[in-house]
Amino acid sequence: MSEKAFRIGPIRPPSEANSLLIQVTNGCTWNKCRFCQLYRHTKFKAYSADSIRADIDNIAYWAERVRRYERPGVSAFAWDLEGINAELSNMTDADDQQCMYTVANWLVGGGENVFLQDGNSTALSSGRLSDVLLYLRQVFPQIKRITSYGRAENLSRSSAEEFAELKAAGLDRIHSGFETGSDAVLSRINKGVTQEQQIRAGKAIKAGGIELSIYFMPGVGGKDLSEDNAAGTAKVINAVNPDFVRVRTAAIKPGTELYQDWQEGKFQLCSDDDKVHEIRRVIEQADADVSTYLVSDHMINLLQDVEGSVISDRTRMLETIDGYLEMPEADRRAFQLLRRTLRAYNLDDMKRLGQAELDQLRTEVMKENEFGWDVRMNGYICRYV
Repeated sequence: MSEKAFRIGPIRPPSEANSLLIQVTNGCTWNKCRFCQLYRHTKFKAYSADSIRADIDNIAYWAERVRRYERPGVSAFAWDLEGINAELSNMTDADDQQCMYTVANWLVGGGENVFLQDGNSTALSSGRLSDVLLYLRQVFPQIKRITSYGRAENLSRSSAEEFAELKAAGLDRIHSGFETGSDAVLSRINKGVTQEQQIRAGKAIKAGGIELSIYFMPGVGGKDLSEDNAAGTAKVINAVNPDFVRVRTAAIKPGTELYQDWQEGKFQLCSDDDKVHEIRRVIEQADADVSTYLVSDHMINLLQDVEGSVISDRTRMLETIDGYLEMPEADRRAFQLLRRTLRAYNLDDMKRLGQAELDQLRTEVMKENEFGWDVRMNGYICRYV
């Protein structure tokens, strides 16, 4: 890596698309989930505060390079994008090029949000993480939000007071892959955490003044634990009241232990309809005092527009779900195929098809049996994860 390059990890939430990415850890502290292989061959490492500060200094260097292309506008700053792209095209070092591109993308997008990578950034000691946060805000005082991933089991060992210290240092939001609130499903997927630990972690984070965004995986428990997956997740939501619940439809990917379980007949795939029913149960079972916002911000989700407050938008979201579930099976399959092949965003898009095309599609999708269809849809979902 060149002298002015900085580390950039492999993943970030879709909501952090315009955020500056700073890698403070490498890999995952657990790395044993049966549905995930992302870090399976990566040894976890937490970087030193000095190393991370050096990366922040390099980011500042690239920020100064990019700011030469600022062009004062009438009410804000405009950018000479052609100039930025020309400099990027002329760069010979791939690491430097990636770093400048990352910083340019961040500044042109507003330069306000930062995401700390990788899979469990809060594994850093609270003192080390606080030092990093304070230095980051010192170098870039315009930052409005700093977000991090955090593993629930690790988070459950920190107190509300420790989270309050991180908040004071500049950490605004934590994303955590709860995946499910069901102990039975957590055990099946080897998540290494319990419902009790999730609730303890969530309550402490909220009490410390940090926003909490958790992830829910419809279908990850398999067909036999589908109802339990939803009920357990609803229980955690009601106990914690997270700011966001982000839907991540389960993809049973080749190479994972869960896929092997399926191949050996120990796991039965959930259908798209099963997954929609799970989302419906979670929304329906939310307590009246919950202020959680359900987010569907990933292309793998079937009903992308089922999004909103689980209380004030509950009626609208349930009506959308029920509208889908009440459709004939051929129409539901047709929409699934259109959605999974990126030819439809929502149910209204299917209405734009001509009658002849729609009739042909209905005939095509009903040729496969239920098992074959579920396998086919899982294959499509795996393409995007």
